[in-house]
Amino acid sequence: MKENVAIILVSEAGLPLAQTIRRELGASSAVYTTHTLEGCENISSYNRFMSDRFHDFGAFVFIGALGICVRSIATCLKNKYTDPAVVCTDSAGRFVVSVLSGHIGGANDWTRRIAAITGGEAVITTQSDRADLWALDTLGRTYGWRTAASPAEMNRMIALFVGGRRTALLLEIKDRGTEYLERTLPEHVDVFYTYHDIRPQEYELIIAVSPFIYNAETPVLYFRPRVLHVGMGCRRNSRPDGVAAYMEKVMEEHGLSPLAIRSVSTITLKKDEPLFAALAEAWKAETHIYDAVDLQDTEVPNPSQKVFETTGVYGVSEAVSQKAAKGTTLVLEKQKGILNAESDFTFAVAMDADNLRGGFIEIVGAGPGDPELISVRGKRMLERADLILYAGSLVPRELTLYAKPGATVRSSADMTLEEQFALMKEFYDRGLFVVRLHTGDPCIYGAIQEQMAFFDRYVMRYHITPGISSFQAAAAALQSQFTIPEKVQTIILTRGQGRTPMPEKEKLHLLAQSQSTMCIYLSAAIVDEVQAELLRAYPPETPVAACYKLTWKDERIYRGQLKDLARIVKENHLTLTTLLVVGEAIDNRSGLSHLYSSDFKHIFRP
Repeated sequence: MKENVAIILVSEAGLPLAQTIRRELGASSAVYTTHTLEGCENISSYNRFMSDRFHDFGAFVFIGALGICVRSIATCLKNKYTDPAVVCTDSAGRFVVSVLSGHIGGANDWTRRIAAITGGEAVITTQSDRADLWALDTLGRTYGWRTAASPAEMNRMIALFVGGRRTALLLEIKDRGTEYLERTLPEHVDVFYTYHDIRPQEYELIIAVSPFIYNAETPVLYFRPRVLHVGMGCRRNSRPDGVAAYMEKVMEEHGLSPLAIRSVSTITLKKDEPLFAALAEAWKAETHIYDAVDLQDTEVPNPSQKVFETTGVYGVSEAVSQKAAKGTTLVLEKQKGILNAESDFTFAVAMDADNLRGGFIEIVGAGPGDPELISVRGKRMLERADLILYAGSLVPRELTLYAKPGATVRSSADMTLEEQFALMKEFYDRGLFVVRLHTGDPCIYGAIQEQMAFFDRYVMRYHITPGISSFQAAAAALQSQFTIPEKVQTIILTRGQGRTPMPEKEKLHLLAQSQSTMCIYLSAAIVDEVQAELLRAYPPETPVAACYKLTWKDERIYRGQLKDLARIVKENHLTLTTLLVVGEAIDNRSGLSHLYSSDFKHIFRP
């Protein structure tokens, strides 16, 4: 879809607004007036311009009367699958109207964007948007899914859906799009995770996000996520003619849609085979090439001694497809194909592990404490979780109140690592969704490395959602920018040496030599040693701050000088969840950034 935008100015009264929109949209947009259109002197000139250039742009923004806009485009319209987006706004930007190609052309999105620029009201009349329903005709494009539905079939499905007919939503994979569908489920839609749980006679429409093919009397709108990995092996110089079509036919016979193919893989020995390149081109697929040593630990269901003697692995197609899919089992075991004496090959198919339904662990950064400072994604994960295992000594319990009814919520404060893992694995093995909730950002002093080692050992799927760290919360609470132009450009996150030894090269007095802004974690209990180490490099008058329970309800912050740091911590009885900040950046207001200087040129301000 073209991203270039033509801003059509009907009268000079709208020029300031046109310039504002042009500036916000950037280089992909241009303003056209009667003075800039070649040979144009009046309104009829727009008709000629639209006739000649209508399909050269991804979107048009008319500034002027809606009637002029409609008459200018009337003779240019073809169909909603090829027409560009057209938006019209008055010269004050008070009302911004989606005129043409609201979904597929993106006019509704452009309308919202232009209205945000002008501060006006977005006027959108498409039924699904007014009813806050999914736009089925653009859903696939939004999430990278494919569909074989013809325009007529799509329109029929849309009519059933927006008409409120009872709909079954089949989600046989998991990705960003299916999370959105589950989160925004309309009242007339029931969600299922396996086809055999659906009673088709009870529904007038089935929407399926799945790589699998089913025979159903109920109309099915299929969205094909690209989750299938095809592995191939072949005789040397095997001819590619007709092989892609043959493989597609076999896949369909086994209930797999070729539209869901994401990659094609082979072994290094076969990387230059014409068949490998032809399959990648036919399916517009990613390619993966693996050495025999990469595949040694991959078990295949149909091993061949002959293949091993030639390639060093017991089954090329099965091994590489599983490897590309991150180790999952096959959805189609090795298939042999011989189209003729010069076309001899095998292939197998596996589904991507990241998209499988079943047990999953999300390691979530809770932020520094305030429940509103968790990320939007982190909050969504908590709302979905079947088990929330949170660091009870560090994470406020209020964050667990996002849990859905029936979820299990447990504190890990009194658990050993083995006990934590056993609890998470119990839920994981039942195919449930687990959130391991850590304070701040889990990758900074989060103790997640040893947990991930367990997950890796037992081939458990997991993902990390980052969080706001306490050093960021400290900067905000202190109203300080921790970097000073031309003076301090480095922030050091570290800790003092307590029960956990510090590497010799990371002793505090060595790090302090840089005079950077230093944020010291987990060290309030050894503050005398910390102060002594820092005074070996920083002047005694260096600003410091002791930040206790940042963003919590009982947050306390004490400022002072480095020579008084130990006294500040002890007199105020600061212990756990205290971050020590040292450096001239605290409360600094001197120094100017070049970024917004009028004489500083860059790509956004020539």
